[in-house]
Amino acid sequence: MSDILRRGRLSDVPDEKIQNFSSSMNDDKWIFNADILVDFAHTVMLFEQDIISRKECKLILGGLQKIKNEGIVGLDWNYEDIHISLESKLIDLVGEDVGGRMHSGRSRNDEVATCIRITLREQLIELMEEINKLRVALLDVSLSNIDTILPGYTHLQHAQPTTLAHHFLAHAGSLERDFGRAFDAYKRINLCPLGASAFASTGFNIDRTRTQELLGFDDILENSMDAVSSRDFLIETAALCSNIMINLSKMSEEIVLWSSSEFNFIEIHDKYASTSSIMPQKKNPDTAELIRGKSGAVIGSLMSLITICKSLPLSYNRDLQEATPNIWRCMDTTITSVSIMAGIISTLNVNKKAMESANSVGFTTATELADTLVRSTGIPFRTAHQIIGTISKNTSSPTLEQIDEVAYSITNSKMSERGLTQKHVHDALDPFHNINRRDVVGGPATNETLRSINSHRDRLGVDDQNLEACNSKLIRCVDKLMKVVDSYM
Repeated sequence: MSDILRRGRLSDVPDEKIQNFSSSMNDDKWIFNADILVDFAHTVMLFEQDIISRKECKLILGGLQKIKNEGIVGLDWNYEDIHISLESKLIDLVGEDVGGRMHSGRSRNDEVATCIRITLREQLIELMEEINKLRVALLDVSLSNIDTILPGYTHLQHAQPTTLAHHFLAHAGSLERDFGRAFDAYKRINLCPLGASAFASTGFNIDRTRTQELLGFDDILENSMDAVSSRDFLIETAALCSNIMINLSKMSEEIVLWSSSEFNFIEIHDKYASTSSIMPQKKNPDTAELIRGKSGAVIGSLMSLITICKSLPLSYNRDLQEATPNIWRCMDTTITSVSIMAGIISTLNVNKKAMESANSVGFTTATELADTLVRSTGIPFRTAHQIIGTISKNTSSPTLEQIDEVAYSITNSKMSERGLTQKHVHDALDPFHNINRRDVVGGPATNETLRSINSHRDRLGVDDQNLEACNSKLIRCVDKLMKVVDSYM
């Protein structure tokens, strides 16, 4: 293949060690399809702007089509990146007098920045689709477990009664925000750097808006220096992936804990579990543990990106080559983790009896009992807190007489003489009564939980529609581009 890059300014070639150190070909496989699309769009624009002839345009597009059909395996991997390898292959196919014109008005700097954005926006759409599938799984399990009572925890200690639906809706809420962050980031990713050239734009009469439209971008990234050098969109994407993985890690930790014999709240489906090589009775929640572990790798990618981009002067620097493998690993891990978590949640076997039994331990109704004292007797909450706190040292199911005894020692008055009845005490100690008293917005009461699930589904529907609109636009633009290519060929 043609040595089109080093033959002018440089008189020697790197040895194998330097070549392996410098090459990005292994990581560039992510952007092969995007690179072909960029070449198609750029070539079409060059012809339409009278920078190349119709014959040259036809030959270049035909060569690119052949390269596309052969795939990345047809390229020479001895080059330092996919862009030069692809262009060299084109020149070998159609000759330098024709193929050598394709790169007019652009640089690898704006080319690679465009390819990264095209690939990343596709992956981000896939990630948002997987997030919404996980949201559906959480809402479905929530609807099936509105009355499944379990202890809520603070500091991993039994705190107050809640429901599994209320618990899973908390995770659904965090994932809804994750979707919002991803959708918002998409707007900043889907900006076109093509036409910025090396960093100072070009003297050719190019039409940046035309290539932007052909490639499905929402707008151009205007300043040419900013266009080729900025990688803030990678940092933003890695940050939102880190946030998603942190949320998944929380879910994973609960799945691991709840699967243990000590909790016995849930059992994961066999396909998400492993067994021991020596202990035949074991069923281990390995997929959840791996998601928990892989969150560290995604966070590590974010730290790498931040460190690589820190203090880089404008405009393009080769350091940025090290940024892309981090974002590809980050995205691949996050997409897969979200997908697997959706499968885990949708196939969970819930042990309702174990959850309900656990709720009887730890005096989870103490808060409601203190609140009941406030409502029925008019004493300050802090006084009620002291009374019930004192009682909790000895029992988790006090009688009215026991409450009176402790209250008298603290306030010199009995609660029964101030309006507290045995029914008040009985209701306060009932976990289900506790839950249904909490019918404020976002609470665990049955009616409020149903309202919340329906509200989540409504918002999820809107998110799905917005996502489909983005995806449909990209599909239409690629189809339009290929029709233009076909017409010019």
